[in-house]
Amino acid sequence: MTAPNTEPEPPATATSLTPSARLAPHASSAPGAPTVPTAPAVPAVHREVRLAARLRGALGTEHFTLAEAPVPAAGPGRLLVRNRIMTVTAAMCTKMTDAELPMPSFVPGQALWGPALGEVVQAGGGGFAPGDLVVHPYGWREFAAVEEGRARRVEPGELPDPAAHLSQGATAWGALTRAAQVGPGDTVFVTGAAGGVGSMAGLIAKRLGAARVIGSTGSAHKIPYLRETLGYDDVVLRGAGPVEEQLRRAAPDGIDVLLDLVGGEQLGAALAVARTGARFALVGALSQQLGGGAGRSVPAEMDSLLMVTRRVTLRGFSMVDHPDLPQEWTAEFGRGLRDGSLVFAHTLVRGLDQAPRALCELTRGCHTGAVLVEW
Repeated sequence: MTAPNTEPEPPATATSLTPSARLAPHASSAPGAPTVPTAPAVPAVHREVRLAARLRGALGTEHFTLAEAPVPAAGPGRLLVRNRIMTVTAAMCTKMTDAELPMPSFVPGQALWGPALGEVVQAGGGGFAPGDLVVHPYGWREFAAVEEGRARRVEPGELPDPAAHLSQGATAWGALTRAAQVGPGDTVFVTGAAGGVGSMAGLIAKRLGAARVIGSTGSAHKIPYLRETLGYDDVVLRGAGPVEEQLRRAAPDGIDVLLDLVGGEQLGAALAVARTGARFALVGALSQQLGGGAGRSVPAEMDSLLMVTRRVTLRGFSMVDHPDLPQEWTAEFGRGLRDGSLVFAHTLVRGLDQAPRALCELTRGCHTGAVLVEW
């Protein structure tokens, strides 16, 4: 497979992907005629990306293999979906290690999985039909057998571009509304502001009434985009000096809310400048997932006395606990995209065989926003 580039790419500037004809709903052949989807031919074999070896150390394309496998079949309660686009996320790196996790890990020799958008080509007689677009958790392969309960139909017109259904905005929206309860006048600090969740969080916080939003990134060339497009009033640059000192300058009166995707030093710094009654929503731990070696934590120095005296609330947030959020977020996201108050920052990589490279580049901070792979 092609080795990843050594130089970071500039931040993406698109607000949404150009809608693809392959992802458009089926249309009638004549005005007023009923929609009659034409099922595409299904090959005997397809390609899938498998985990070649457990991750111990830095991620590289040698951890993946591209293989052929028989195309699975639909059946009662199960769809056959032709995947068109998928997303890669930092959490996938953790699943490649031998660390004990509260969710299933990837298995060497077997295909990886993750959020994907595709077209139903065979249905088992339930509530789906050929031609439906669905979001499901079985990416990293050209065709997927999907249990009907794991598929969510994408209704025409919900979002300006169906690919935006792979945004991680639902996580940002849920963490800021459910866990941190952002309100008018709040000062909000978002760590990992250039990633899939963080790139959505700045404008969402402003939408919820935040007076000031500060983000962090490890890439200086991303700062203008964070400020000019993604809603951030100021940016802390990791590696440009102690995070706490930079955060104090950016938020001289302290912070009310933390949306933490990184942990480590940035979590400790946020606590040091927290106001009384601050609410911390803990969503990710990139310092553990991408730094310090696979599966090894970069600990945060936490002052427990500060937590008590300032009555700071720390709450972990997971989408698993909020099955209603995708529908709620889709409605909010659609309104925001159409009126221009929200954007979908993303990087698009073409070709299933390039998915390993895309994930490797993500771990090195090469991209801004969601990282999507289309084929």
